[in-house]
Amino acid sequence: MVRSYIEKPNCIILAISPANQDLATSDAIKISREVDPTGERTLGVLTKIDLMDKGTDAVDILEGKSYRLKFPWVGVVNRSQADINKNVDMIAARRREREYFASTPEYRHLANRMGSEHLGKMLSKHLETVIKSRIPGIQSLINKTIIELETELSRLGRPIAADAGGKLYTIMEICRLFDQNYREHLDGVRSGGEKVYNVFDNQLPAALKRLQFDRQLSMENIKKLVTEADGYQPHLIAPEQGYRRPAEAAVDAVHSILKDLVHKAINETPELKQYPGLRVEVGNAAIESLDRMRDQSKKATLQLVDMECCYLTVEFFRKLPQDIEKGGNPTQSIFDRYNDSYLRRIGTTVLSYVNMVCASLRHSIPKSIVYCQVREAKRSLLDFFYTELGKLEQKRLLALLNEDPAVMERRSALAKRLELYRSAQAEIDTAAWSE
Repeated sequence: MVRSYIEKPNCIILAISPANQDLATSDAIKISREVDPTGERTLGVLTKIDLMDKGTDAVDILEGKSYRLKFPWVGVVNRSQADINKNVDMIAARRREREYFASTPEYRHLANRMGSEHLGKMLSKHLETVIKSRIPGIQSLINKTIIELETELSRLGRPIAADAGGKLYTIMEICRLFDQNYREHLDGVRSGGEKVYNVFDNQLPAALKRLQFDRQLSMENIKKLVTEADGYQPHLIAPEQGYRRPAEAAVDAVHSILKDLVHKAINETPELKQYPGLRVEVGNAAIESLDRMRDQSKKATLQLVDMECCYLTVEFFRKLPQDIEKGGNPTQSIFDRYNDSYLRRIGTTVLSYVNMVCASLRHSIPKSIVYCQVREAKRSLLDFFYTELGKLEQKRLLALLNEDPAVMERRSALAKRLELYRSAQAEIDTAAWSE
């Protein structure tokens, strides 16, 4: 049992041994050597000096000759059982102890560092030295604990305000943090937003390239369409349906990325983890806003496609009829007039026009998507939620900030511990500076 105490590094060991017994068999000395081999924490105390056999003394021990310790030995003379029975008080006992060491020839030269009073002063001084040496470590431990408590309190979040205004402010502040995290994803501060540009740089061009309009421009197909065309609407090729699919796919791809970033931003906002109800509402509100932006973006983007379909740039086709008039024979049938060379020119011209339209859409579709979806997501992702939030009653606000009672209890306990550690930190700092 004694060992369990003296093994602790902050424990000061008093190795008490009777002078009328062999020091080599002292259990106190033996155990103290085992747990404190350097002797940094061990003070030797020799008792029952007055009970030693005649002709013997403890001078060699007290002077450290027969058994040396790091600190000088201290001899004491305590009350005997007879003194205790006679109710001899401690003041009288200490006086008799001083007289014993001062009057005994063997110990007279050691009298100034013998006795219980000297032992008390020696222990106080040693304890003060130990405490001073431990202060930096204690300060470090307290500072570390304070940081850990503050970190955990920060993770748990601030306590809920009691009034409706405070609750509304808390919700708005949490939403602002979420909104900031979301914008950082789109601005490139956090990862994920670069996937939007991958849609524009790779997916959209690849989708337009896969349309392969040139397969429709065989000689037979061109000749058939040219001879059967009527009215002002061109029938050689109608690529508008083909254009629509890549445009819609690009809108949907960006919409999917923006939705994924909502989930990322929610997970990166610790305050939302504190309130599951608010987390769900914010997520739903953000997705609903993105859905509205997607619909608007799809409408605007498909309008770009429709614009290309409504009017063909005639500059690409003006030279063809002029060449027919110059070199053609009006008496020839329509099939003879459109020879293979001329039909090939038609196919080449139409393909060039289609490629021009694809190149134009490749640049205009991303502009439309960024304007209608990415830009609006950065500007007004939770605007509708904010509008509805102001209409909620206090009970509904409280439901959004519904918190686990265990978390509230844990926060309160941590706050009390933090206050105690800060108080201890201030007192230790004051003591350290006063030295």
